[in-house]
Amino acid sequence: MKLSSYVGGAWVEGNDQGTPLVDPVTGEELARASTAGIDIGAAMAHGRAVGGPALRAMTYAQRGQLIASIAETLSANRDAYGEIALANSGNTSTDAAIDIDGGIATLKFFARLGEKLGDAQALRDGRFERLSREESFQAMHLAVPIRGIAVHVNAFNFPSWGLWEKAGVALLAGVPVLTKPATATALLSYRMVKDVIDAGILPDGALSLVCGAARDISDHLTGSDALAFTGSALTANALRGHPNVVASSVRVNVEADSLNTSILGPDAGVGCAEFDLYVREVAKEMTQKAGQKCTAIRRALVPAALIGEVAEAIGARLVKTVTGNPRNQDVTMGPLVNKSQQAAVSDALAQLKGEAETIIGDDPFEPVDADADQSCFIPPTLLRCKDPKAADAVHSVEAFGPVCTLMPYDGAADAFALAARGGGSLAASVFTGDGGFAGDAVLALGADHGRVLVVDESVGRGQTGHGIVMPQCVHGGPGRAGGGEELGGLRSLAFYHQRLAVQGRIDWLEGIAEKAAELGG
Repeated sequence: MKLSSYVGGAWVEGNDQGTPLVDPVTGEELARASTAGIDIGAAMAHGRAVGGPALRAMTYAQRGQLIASIAETLSANRDAYGEIALANSGNTSTDAAIDIDGGIATLKFFARLGEKLGDAQALRDGRFERLSREESFQAMHLAVPIRGIAVHVNAFNFPSWGLWEKAGVALLAGVPVLTKPATATALLSYRMVKDVIDAGILPDGALSLVCGAARDISDHLTGSDALAFTGSALTANALRGHPNVVASSVRVNVEADSLNTSILGPDAGVGCAEFDLYVREVAKEMTQKAGQKCTAIRRALVPAALIGEVAEAIGARLVKTVTGNPRNQDVTMGPLVNKSQQAAVSDALAQLKGEAETIIGDDPFEPVDADADQSCFIPPTLLRCKDPKAADAVHSVEAFGPVCTLMPYDGAADAFALAARGGGSLAASVFTGDGGFAGDAVLALGADHGRVLVVDESVGRGQTGHGIVMPQCVHGGPGRAGGGEELGGLRSLAFYHQRLAVQGRIDWLEGIAEKAAELGG
């Protein structure tokens, strides 16, 4: 089977053998993907010329209805997606639900947001500003949809959620989408887009799909387009530095590598609720989706006096993890997505072990119902760095799998300084029953993180989790994490809008304002 690309309003196959997509448990080839011979530039031009005007002619409410229909179509085919996620990504049913249901739920959120914005075609930021003695001459700020195409280059770990959280925002903004899933796990993205296209939900040109290499995609971007990328910092820098992207001042949003931190407060001793919540969260973040989440906890900071107790408690949870073929109902953690990722995590682990000792993960390992040589497993691995202030790799090398490093800290200032050593992260979490420490932590961590989760006993059951991204909240982070922002409710639409100041007669401005939804509304 070869995955087709949907470009120019038609399904087109690449004209070479393509890249194989495999089952990470059995090594079986599932499909191939290729963009050889496909005119990606023409596909982007079709989106701009045909899809863009059709979407912009609609109101936010009408586009929200389209997004709601996409969510309904995906929900109707939900069972098939779970099977694909198992076969191509090695997901357990729980892990598949995070990706598939997360994507659908995010679409539903933006559909509701469209309904809230109503029959408007622009966004208004505030009311009016008087500019001179002449009261009739004033100004306001308006945001209108860009007139290009949104190009989305997605990561392998979330072929559903990564696709739809980006597409949902762009479509609601009135901007056509060309999405390029990571080839390794493109089977789910392909099937979902095919179901949406077959359902005839979107106008022609509103959604295009490229399965295979990105090839010359950056050459065809214009200053009217938007590029959103999720993946490695190395690839992100190559995209940002592309001569055409630089020359055209293409707007770029990046979500990249992230050495996320979780801090156990100094008040949270053995036996208290926050200690138990912290231990559960670290173990969950290590094993959920086999640690293949950009938001997973990579560095766990704990009071120096508690390092032994925390290590023992997390280790006790990890030894209960059943790692193997997710087709076996006893299995609770699956494989990495392919041999390349397995090798990358092994290499990163070797670097980390130069500065940290292994607590869990070095014992002989045999996956359940799987051949260790054919499959792509890494066992849950908990490390401990005794002197994180003198270390380097634990703050700079990310093992993108079921790996976390425990680190002791001496006082709040030390904990916050160690967290900042990550160079910018998507998420941090703080587990404490001390409101004062929580407040200090948020202000200290804020400059280096895109999101800070604070958990005490009262929200322990209801909190959404360190690694779960909610569409209402900003998703992104500074520095190493890419410097971008995705999601964040209404504010996420800003990336696909041009903000401008409008100056003129107050009565004319009022007429324009009536056609726009208020950003703060």
